[in-house]
Amino acid sequence: MLAAFPYKRRVMKITFCGAAGTTTGSQHLLEVNGSKILLDCGLYQGHRAEANTRNREFLFNPEEIDSVVLSHAHIDHSGNLPNLTSNGFDGNIYSTFATRDLCQIMLADSARIQAQETQWLNKRLIKKGLATVEPLYSELDAENCLRQFVNIGYDRSIPIADGVSLTFIDAGHILGAAQVVLDIKEGQTTQRLLFSGDVGRGDNELLRDPAVAEDVDHLIMESTYGAREHELPAQANHLLCDVLNRALDKKGKVIIPAFAVERTQQLIYVLHELTEAKKIPEVPIYVDSPLAVNATEIFRIHPECFNEEVYNFLFEKRNPFGFENLTMVRKVSESKRLNEVHEPAIIISASGMCEAGRILHHLRNSIEDGRNTILFVGYCAANTLGWKLRKGEKKVNILGDSFRVRAHVEILDSFSGHADRSELIDYFDRMGGKKSNVVLVHGEPTQSEGLKEALSARHKARIEVAKWKSTVEL
Repeated sequence: MLAAFPYKRRVMKITFCGAAGTTTGSQHLLEVNGSKILLDCGLYQGHRAEANTRNREFLFNPEEIDSVVLSHAHIDHSGNLPNLTSNGFDGNIYSTFATRDLCQIMLADSARIQAQETQWLNKRLIKKGLATVEPLYSELDAENCLRQFVNIGYDRSIPIADGVSLTFIDAGHILGAAQVVLDIKEGQTTQRLLFSGDVGRGDNELLRDPAVAEDVDHLIMESTYGAREHELPAQANHLLCDVLNRALDKKGKVIIPAFAVERTQQLIYVLHELTEAKKIPEVPIYVDSPLAVNATEIFRIHPECFNEEVYNFLFEKRNPFGFENLTMVRKVSESKRLNEVHEPAIIISASGMCEAGRILHHLRNSIEDGRNTILFVGYCAANTLGWKLRKGEKKVNILGDSFRVRAHVEILDSFSGHADRSELIDYFDRMGGKKSNVVLVHGEPTQSEGLKEALSARHKARIEVAKWKSTVEL
């Protein structure tokens, strides 16, 4: 009779290939039971040369990845998927249904923006006699990538690798956003790993609160606002009302840089309510972003993501994302005509960080007029144009030209899609289980370290901040 050999546990480990020490480029490579599972595959956004290198040069061989699990559709989490698939990854990309639908428009939009920026850059390079560059991927690459998506509803478990089952639970961040629950069986041992994705604040105008996971052994947790409290609670709509009334009293335009997905739809819903209640003047409201217009249509077909109030509003009354003085702008010619609008108006345009898209043209035409107001309603990463304006810089460059900032700049962080320090701590406390290993990702160093200090004061297990290119054994 052969002797029975004890099971030798294979080491489970995770390598942080992005969103470690920064808030962009989310990519975390989990190796377990002989499989390689990539959590997110986002674009790194920052200085042009550094971003180009990081996005083109993966820290792993794409052909060796078995599957991708995508937390949500934001480009810093999904935006490098077409590059991954065109470089040899041929496995499944698991996401919620709403995330896949949003990726269909967002990845194509990302490809178009890259093509436009590359064309502009190449003109300058040619003038200098330098070699031209290519976009990271094309619209065709984005389309091909979508064929590898496998969609799962919230709270439905599915096996994705040897001994690994995946369940998505609501993250309350954007439409379709999910926390990733991986139940992992190694020999006779079962462990649960939770990747938070981006955690919503709760009490969102549109979405449900973040769901609670139980029996968590390993937690990979975001820390975007880990050391900072939002100045305003969620749903501080009376303050938006005050800002808009002050701005419109000056007979100027209100320019709102807003992410095309979630923030724009949230604003549309609140502006609908404020207009209907006659709390703000009935001025023209424009959504000037083809991506935002398309995303709004996707919102309407995914009621499973809405909170009870919006769910009932949708089925019992009417479209929450459409009202009489709202105009959805698709064509470039229509967008250009907005520059000729001289009466008070509200213009919502992407991108939220003012790094690309039609918002740049609206800022060029509005930023030097003191009657106008630029209203920020969300996060802006360091060194972006939005970040500079939020900081109060008096002179900025827009599309290669210098402008003085004479328009009034307002900030309302109540619309932030990210939980703040207290909300992250509350999220952590509500998660059940031992949480033997906690690793903080998706945060600038001061934010991640601040959250680590707060969590260490209440939880005695291992808590560490992820470092780019580092590997942690779990």
